[in-house]
Amino acid sequence: MPEAPLPEILDGLRWQAVLDRQADPPCGGFLYAVTTQGVFCRPGCPARPPLRRNTRFFPDAQAAEAAGFRACKRCDPKGDRARLHAEAVAAACAMIEAAETIPSLEALAARAGYARHHFLRLFRDITGVTPRSYAEGVRARRLHAALAAGDRVAEAVAGAGFGSESRVYESPGRHLGMTPGAARRGGAGEVIHTAHADSAMGPLLVGATEAGICYIGFAEPPEALEGDLRARFPQARIAPAPDHLAASVQAIAAFIAEPSAALALPLDLRGTAFQRRVWEALTRIPLGETRSYSGLAAELGQPAATRAVARACAQNPVALAVPCHRVVGASGDLTGYRWGVPRKAALLAGERRARSR
Repeated sequence: MPEAPLPEILDGLRWQAVLDRQADPPCGGFLYAVTTQGVFCRPGCPARPPLRRNTRFFPDAQAAEAAGFRACKRCDPKGDRARLHAEAVAAACAMIEAAETIPSLEALAARAGYARHHFLRLFRDITGVTPRSYAEGVRARRLHAALAAGDRVAEAVAGAGFGSESRVYESPGRHLGMTPGAARRGGAGEVIHTAHADSAMGPLLVGATEAGICYIGFAEPPEALEGDLRARFPQARIAPAPDHLAASVQAIAAFIAEPSAALALPLDLRGTAFQRRVWEALTRIPLGETRSYSGLAAELGQPAATRAVARACAQNPVALAVPCHRVVGASGDLTGYRWGVPRKAALLAGERRARSR
């Protein structure tokens, strides 16, 4: 275990972090106080750095306050202002969730107690989306759930808060990834071409519509894989087409055997707007790297959506092409994987080998 640096060396590192305004300094967390002003700050405070002789360092806010200093109003070292902002945005999200129609920005800002433009900036900074985009995601989720439950399209559209069916049909991909009728019919009227093959991790099944690959499954008996595909598209016609999918199957099998590059396949991804955002984010994780569920949620601008991100990963229909195996627990544990944790470990190990070459 490395020895702790001497106090004078540690103070030198801290002072350099203050000069460089390092929000997350490598020497560890600390706060600094300015004796001439009576305030304490984070090392990344945007205020002009004090003179070295007027600076004192503290391990936390409690120690700084015990020494008689008060929190800086600019960098909010105690996080009080950040907590108030987060609570205001959480209340606005709850208001959106409970409303039958999309609340106006003015109503949301008034409820939070902020000016309209200030609230818009807060909401966007914390969630990563505007209140309008968040509300549209809520409506899309309601619509998808109602259609999956078998509700009539008109009833599902009205219940989700859309003014009319035309609003949904104008841009179905934005809300569902397909038309409402297709979502309700479970693939009725569509043909899904399939191809079975052997792979380094057992049986492989690939399914594709005219738009692209819509299903990849492996490591289970062929009948189980086909059952999973049929459960996802219960009304679609399944038609074997091994020659048609030969190139895609070969690329997927090669990736399973020895990952060397991201799978570049045409995909037909169907899900809610949020699911597709998660799946798109997964494809941006470089080969051989991992992200935590919470980290991925933060990248999407929705740090409170860790569980929703995990559900979207679990519902990924095209394993490997959308690499949900690159998401791990906050501790680094591999956690669950639809096709088995040992296979997840093997895929990641293969990717790391490929990256090191």
